[in-house]
Amino acid sequence: MATLTQAQASNITAPTQFVATGVETYAYRRFGVGSAPPLLCLQHFTGTLDFWDPAVTDPIAQGREVILFENAGVGRSSGEVPTTMVGMAGHVLAFADALGLIRVDVLGFSLGGVLAQVIALERPSLVRKMLLVGTAPEGGEDIMHLEKPELKRILDDPNAQGLQRLVKLFFTPSESSQASGQAYAQRLAARRQDREPISGPKVAAAQLTAFRAWERGDGGERFAKLGRITQPCLVVNGVLDQMISVKNSYALAEHLPRAMLLTYPDAGHGSLFQYHDSFVQQASLFLGETTR
Repeated sequence: MATLTQAQASNITAPTQFVATGVETYAYRRFGVGSAPPLLCLQHFTGTLDFWDPAVTDPIAQGREVILFENAGVGRSSGEVPTTMVGMAGHVLAFADALGLIRVDVLGFSLGGVLAQVIALERPSLVRKMLLVGTAPEGGEDIMHLEKPELKRILDDPNAQGLQRLVKLFFTPSESSQASGQAYAQRLAARRQDREPISGPKVAAAQLTAFRAWERGDGGERFAKLGRITQPCLVVNGVLDQMISVKNSYALAEHLPRAMLLTYPDAGHGSLFQYHDSFVQQASLFLGETTR
């Protein structure tokens, strides 16, 4: 049985909790109060609970519960990482059932944004609204090709380790963007205890396999499934995203029936962290709440 919500906790101090299903045990953090539907946060490629920026999650938690989820095989969640997006989405649904969640808003970032789309198609009654950030539709293009020279250069750089590698990947090379990236890294480092193990090559390989299949599509009419996602969606990206090209956000905004598009200048994959004040304001307005 899940423990009670930590009403006064923040992303930095909220304890990691665990909920067991018949198949796996999932790690998660839950904090915040309010009568609005909880915001279920689905994380990026290889990301754990520790990579959610408190500058994004904590202001939103002033008006609602925020639930950070760690999928199977990631961090301290049990099991193996599925090699399909449908498989990963199945774990999200199992987790939601274990917590008794019947109606949520979803913040899906990168890989998490793909899972949000699958969940909205498989169980539309669960999802009220979606924030789709730095993500792509099925059949999109330029999705997580780590062999690209501009990404491989960062991944192979021995001087870019840990959070510094993330700063290089998520933020543009400009002085202002890199400064925002360093501030982001400092915020992530503020949580000093109860942290998650870093994802290894096995996690990355499984998730990349799922990305490749997602990019190929299912052989049907390209983007046709998006027409069946009727929830309001706010699509967000940085215009210089090298990990999942912004052209995918344009496609989402064009083909989702109820989508709005927000792009940030001089921003890459981590646009929501670079422009966290703006993102929180726009997300809160979209979700139908105000924050202090």
